[in-house]
Amino acid sequence: MALARPESGTAPGPSAETPDGNARRRRSLPRRLAVIVLVLLVLCLPPWWTLFASGADWPLPVFLTGTAVFAGWLVSFPFLMVAGHGSRRVDRAARVADTSLGMIWVLFTWSVLGGLLNLVLTGLDVGGAGRARTVAVAVAAISAGLLAWGHHEAMRVPRVKRLDVHLPRLGSGLDGTRVVVLADTHYGPIDRAAWSARVTEAVNALDADVVVHAGDIADGTPGQRREQSAPLGTVRARLAKVYVTGNHEYGGEAQGWLDRMAELGWEPLHNRHVVVERGGDALVLAGVDDVTAESSGLAGHRANLLGALAGADQDHPVLLVAHQPKFVPQAAAAGIDLQVSGHTHGGQIWPFNFLVRIDQPVVHGLSRHGERTQLYTSRGTGFWGPPFRVFAPSEITLLTLRSGDR
Repeated sequence: MALARPESGTAPGPSAETPDGNARRRRSLPRRLAVIVLVLLVLCLPPWWTLFASGADWPLPVFLTGTAVFAGWLVSFPFLMVAGHGSRRVDRAARVADTSLGMIWVLFTWSVLGGLLNLVLTGLDVGGAGRARTVAVAVAAISAGLLAWGHHEAMRVPRVKRLDVHLPRLGSGLDGTRVVVLADTHYGPIDRAAWSARVTEAVNALDADVVVHAGDIADGTPGQRREQSAPLGTVRARLAKVYVTGNHEYGGEAQGWLDRMAELGWEPLHNRHVVVERGGDALVLAGVDDVTAESSGLAGHRANLLGALAGADQDHPVLLVAHQPKFVPQAAAAGIDLQVSGHTHGGQIWPFNFLVRIDQPVVHGLSRHGERTQLYTSRGTGFWGPPFRVFAPSEITLLTLRSGDR
């Protein structure tokens, strides 16, 4: 007989923001805007210089038009971001802001590389008078190609990544347990209700025992993203469907998302666990709030591993769902067998993966931490913000749990 039974931990509490939290956000707004403007200048200058001002010697109307486009984006982008991702949440503004940010990032990356190539060619005296214009055209063409391909990669149903994970403490009755991992669906300003339905079909085709959603379900409130999240109610699993909050839920009614997932038939692991059993053996499925939860100001929300494991039999293996890989030191200290995380998107748009690695111990894949603990980090099922994935493919992950060592 297979079953999932709720165990002790922190029960979902009421959603409430503290006055102190609101005041902190208001005080930090000017500083955040100043940082944004500085970052935008850094992002804009290399593409503008490489494409229009590095000696390409374009006709004056071309130079002025290109300069005006970059200046217009620089001025309008902060307003679009505030309108799209602030309290008003105007999806049209968010779509424009997010898409243009992805375009600028790709242009920035390849303009820097193009600029370096131009310096090398200049030093070698290769290319002559038309060298800078050739580099500018190459940068524009490569960027356009990567953006077109990256958009296709972001919008398609993810491919299934299959991996066996050996857990020495897993009983033989649970050998072969199929765990499907979703993460970072980020239902948002681009309506992906049809995409969500196709993802659900792909998950159900995998005949899962357990389905995990590792957080960052949406950008927006449950009311805003109700249609996009609805297909999750049709996900099938023999033993359990479990969900934890990611950092983005704490900008869009985290408690509301816990309630919404419960409404759709999932077990919200709000610092709690359930136990699944088969063939006389048991596996603890535990989950913690995101590491940013405590600073959100929401009462009762924080990453509480002790609460999540309260009452669990210490002889049973534990699969912990924690949104960010950086939680793995706590998991390893507690002797967790397997942590499943998302958050990183695998970098989403190369070479952002190198910046992600500064903040997280792992960008994607299976890794070992300490004597017992393994960590699987998903590249994510959807995308955040810019609707592009460049050299960082999305995934639906099928982890097959194996008992014993390799």
